This record gives sequence, C-alpha cells and structure tokens, in this order.
Amino acid sequence: MTRVQLVDFAALTPPQIAEAARILREAIHGPSYKQPGEAEAEVARFLGNPDRFAIAALEGDDLVGWIGGVRDYPASLELHPLVVDPPRHRQGAGRALVAALEARAVAEAFLAIHLGTDDEHGGTNLFEAEAFPDPLAKLATIAPSAQGHAFFFYRKLGFVPVGLIPDANGFGKPDILMSKSLRRGQ
Repeated sequence: MTRVQLVDFAALTPPQIAEAARILREAIHGPSYKQPGEAEAEVARFLGNPDRFAIAALEGDDLVGWIGGVRDYPASLELHPLVVDPPRHRQGAGRALVAALEARAVAEAFLAIHLGTDDEHGGTNLFEAEAFPDPLAKLATIAPSAQGHAFFFYRKLGFVPVGLIPDANGFGKPDILMSKSLRRGQ
C-alpha cells in the first residue's frame, strides 16, 4: 500500500496543478475532460471557489491523485471527482483520499456524502441495458463486468446505491447515484 501525504489543493505548485489536470483527463473513463482545456478548467474550479475544495495525495513532490468536495446541498457533500493516476491504482491512495474527504465533511457538519458514478465504458451489467420500466429494480441487479467499475470500490467504502439515472450519457450509459451516511452508528 502506498503511503501518501494529503494536502490542501491550494498548496500545490503550478506544475502539480498541471499534473492534476493530466490525471483527471487520463483517470476518467469516457469522453469527459478529453477536449483541450476541459480538465484544466475543472481543476481551476477547485481553486478559490468557496463552494468547492480539493485534497491532493502526494508521494514526495509527485501528485498521485486528488479528490474534490462540492458544497451543493446544506447537509450532504458531493464527492466529485476522485481521480488517481492510473499506474497508481490499487495502492491505497483513493481510499486515503476518500477518508480525508469524509473527515473534512464531518468537520464541516455534513450528514452524508453523495456521488454519481457513470457507466460509459461497460464496467457493470447496466451498460447497454434497458433500465426502464423499473430502474431501481435494474439497479438491484448490478454486477461488475471484467473491466470493473468504481461503483464496487465505493461499496467497499460504505457507500450505498440510492438511485439510477438511466441513459444519462446515451442509451445504456447510466449514472449510478450513491451516498454514505456520516452520522455515528449509521
């Protein structure tokens, strides 16, 4: 397991900020953040915006990954995005970043964390499947494909499915909604 130092995004150097954009572009499956300037613009949204914050994971001076928090509800913090440099997957950085986000959310008195995890690449059996007429019944049957999906990572960390937006990104490309309670005993 990788031992990383977690720091506030605002403490990053300009080269590390550029690296954050590269990691965002490469770590997200699907078309998001692939056009010139898209990833850089998303990274910039986390600098100096009181409704957003981000936490970076460093190994020495090397950026390994980062996680964002978006204050869009009064009592539930949105986790968006969580990205780890692909060669660094499965080494503990993502888990450490989620734990840091949870700690910050608790410190800010949030009761829950929510997220959406799209399946645009076939990571679950929901990909290219008809979700209607009962999307929640379809969600109850979710299973991983050989490619795997972040949904199952989040499940291991205590997040539960709370909804499904069928065809959010085109036919058979849903957004899977998840949440985790931060209240003690939940």
